[in-house]
Amino acid sequence: MALSATVIGALLGLGTQMYSNALRKLPYMRHPWEHVIGMGLGAVFVNQLVKWDAQLQQDLDKMLEKAKAANERRYFDEDDD
Repeated sequence: MALSATVIGALLGLGTQMYSNALRKLPYMRHPWEHVIGMGLGAVFVNQLVKWDAQLQQDLDKMLEKAKAANERRYFDEDDD
């Protein structure tokens, strides 16, 4: 998953830079170092997005488990009173 996220991010950064040059009617590969920076930033962005999504899923699972336990205590443990 990490390799595909990196490649997708690099392509996103490259595409963004090329689109920016196309909008300004400049040559697509003008200042190639900007493309490298865009690819690097895109790769970092998508990898962080994947990590954030995984952490968000773990946090959601924990919250749902706590809510389930609270509901079970509320409705099934009332008989003990």
